[in-house]
Amino acid sequence: MTELNLKKNHNQEQVAFLEKELRYISGIIKQKGRKILSNYTVTPPQFIALQWLFEHGDMTIGDLSTKMYLAFSTTTDLVDRMEKNNLVLRVRDEQDRRVVRIHLLKEGERVIEEVIQKRQAYLQEILVNFEAPDVKNLSMLLQKLHVEMKED
Repeated sequence: MTELNLKKNHNQEQVAFLEKELRYISGIIKQKGRKILSNYTVTPPQFIALQWLFEHGDMTIGDLSTKMYLAFSTTTDLVDRMEKNNLVLRVRDEQDRRVVRIHLLKEGERVIEEVIQKRQAYLQEILVNFEAPDVKNLSMLLQKLHVEMKED
């Protein structure tokens, strides 16, 4: 085997390892998030929708369904339930009355902020065994990975 092939094999093994670790970490975070959500009247898909609204502001059901990779009708049902729980409100666009945007209400913001704080507290507990430079380096590398994935 040439040096290039050895390096390529090493990279393939490392990529496989990274993919597996990221998948496991993602699964643990998702599981922990669901456990935290069980104390709220919000389902995981509703939480994801609330997060999109929290981070990006008002959007149409079409935009939300695209971001969540859900059918328009599924997103409509999701928004109906969130509206009944006073988490969101449908608001007509003032420039084009045909357009209806989903607006995050204070209760929706409160739920998002509380759940995110609890998730961060969980991560803080995990990171207690890490040195500060390691956390800084991990943060930098994750951000770099995220940027590369967004650009792809």
